[in-house]
Amino acid sequence: MRLVFAGTPEVAVPSLMRLVEAGHEVALVVTRPDAPLGRKRVLTPSPVAAAAERLGLPVLRAARFDQAATTAVAQARPELGVVVAYGALVREPLLSLPGHGWINLHFSLLPRWRGAAPVQHALIAGDEVTGASVFRLVPQLDAGDVYATLRYEVPPLATAGDVLDALAHRGAYLVEDVVAAIGSGTAQAHPQIGAATLAPKPTADDGCLRWDEPAAHVIARWQGTTPEPGAYTTVDGVRVKVLALRPADRDVRLGAGRIAEDGGEVLIGTADEPVLIDRVQPAGKAAMAAADWWRGLRVDEPVAGS
Repeated sequence: MRLVFAGTPEVAVPSLMRLVEAGHEVALVVTRPDAPLGRKRVLTPSPVAAAAERLGLPVLRAARFDQAATTAVAQARPELGVVVAYGALVREPLLSLPGHGWINLHFSLLPRWRGAAPVQHALIAGDEVTGASVFRLVPQLDAGDVYATLRYEVPPLATAGDVLDALAHRGAYLVEDVVAAIGSGTAQAHPQIGAATLAPKPTADDGCLRWDEPAAHVIARWQGTTPEPGAYTTVDGVRVKVLALRPADRDVRLGAGRIAEDGGEVLIGTADEPVLIDRVQPAGKAAMAAADWWRGLRVDEPVAGS
């Protein structure tokens, strides 16, 4: 089929690559504008832009689907539009422009976790199973009929980054299957069933670990906010990013937020069982082993705060 593909981050790249490998004609790739990255704030193409340029595909950089972007899509004459994490809404008249409309790969089992950050919210909520859905775009947020889904059992201690990477690669094949079915006229979409939940983009505050909660909840929040926006705590007024965390699995009792060393490892108390932190990054410093950070603390009875 002749396609327009809209996507921006790394998780969208596998779908673009798979569609090209399957022989579909990607007439235009739409992605967000280059963004300043790193300490020197160097303007850098999005991962999708970089991949499209390697493939020799025409690229349109647009922060949203404005009139100019809509005109460019119309000139590409697509039969179908495919969206994977583009970062802006597709509205009319663009929605009706391709003959077969638009489909979207969404990283949840719709209608659960509609919105910008489904994986993050699924992990914070402690969902043991998540997945991906390919659905037809409609004006309402993530509400269109679903063509296909895949289920994914979340591995223990998997972070949002881990789960997104897995779903991005598995979901690429799901997208290809749906595009092929639409092209052959065999695709069937079904209304979403069940109560919808919302997954807005997490804020920095969502990454704050709450030590007065049970250990399972602390670990779930760490999973859902790693690597972005980043899980953290504060110790003696200093923000400390928690890069690696796991159950302590030992008979040690600590008050909520109390930090202690046991057998060369660093533990923090929760509402029930302590958790073990392996790697941290204090504000203004490089990432380091938690044991090294502990040895450098100048606090008699350190307490992690929210």
